[in-house]
Amino acid sequence: MAARLGGGENRLVSLPLSRIRVIMKSSPEVSSINQDALFLTAKATELFVQYLATYSYKHGRGKEKNALTYSDLSHTAEDCETFQFLADILPKKILASKYLKMLEKEKRDGKVGEDDEEDEEEEHEGKTIGEDVGS
Repeated sequence: MAARLGGGENRLVSLPLSRIRVIMKSSPEVSSINQDALFLTAKATELFVQYLATYSYKHGRGKEKNALTYSDLSHTAEDCETFQFLADILPKKILASKYLKMLEKEKRDGKVGEDDEEDEEEEHEGKTIGEDVGS
């Protein structure tokens, strides 16, 4: 899908200019958008995405599989200094079970003092309830 800008020139961009305009206008600092600025932003975005995809394909396992995968992109974002600002947007995929284990470990290691106090309170309450039931 290509969009054309007016002015007698046939300038083609693949991204929808209306969406880019909406994104640009979502910034409080932007009051109006020049057509040339809109086109240049769209073209720069296309070139950036193309460069990211090409770099990820060449440096990832894309050549082996003849395909670009999400893991190639996330690996590029993590390892290449140029793309490190994307690391939060393209995190490495992990299984939910592995993530839950990481959270549990972090909870044990990071908040030992606070959790121990809460656990002791829960155990104390549990003993009290158990003692009341057994009596």
